[in-house]
Amino acid sequence: MSKNYTLRHWKIGDEKTLAENANNYKIWKNLKDIFPHPYTLTDAYEWIKIAATFPATFAIEVKGKAIGGIGILLKDDIYRKNAEIGYWIGEDYWGQGIVSSAINEVVDFTFSYYDVFRIYAGVFEYNLASMRVLEKAEFQREAILKKSLFKENELFDEHIFVKFRE
Repeated sequence: MSKNYTLRHWKIGDEKTLAENANNYKIWKNLKDIFPHPYTLTDAYEWIKIAATFPATFAIEVKGKAIGGIGILLKDDIYRKNAEIGYWIGEDYWGQGIVSSAINEVVDFTFSYYDVFRIYAGVFEYNLASMRVLEKAEFQREAILKKSLFKENELFDEHIFVKFRE
């Protein structure tokens, strides 16, 4: 399969397609509450400014349009050998293998440029598609944290997936 996307840094001009793809309840319900819903053009402008401060945060681009995001959050203190990976993609692009491939790229980037031993992702118990994406990217289920996530006034289990530096 040929690669049908590009990872690159967010840039001015991405706001319109960012807002169009991010403004989706089905995406929001699987992410941390810091990700706004509804996702407005103003939110997109703010994100573009903030993203410049995170060197390991990337836009997923298809045909010149920013249609999703992926990045790592480096941990500190006693967790400094860890990084958390997070991602989302516009609904029109689901099921095309883009995210699992992008995860592999970001994992390779992280292990190449950062002193990290472990990359992990937390997934809502009902997000089976994200679990499959991580498994396709060779992450292993490490743990289930019972009733640790609170979203829409309900508690959910968090499934932790991990990949270690070889």
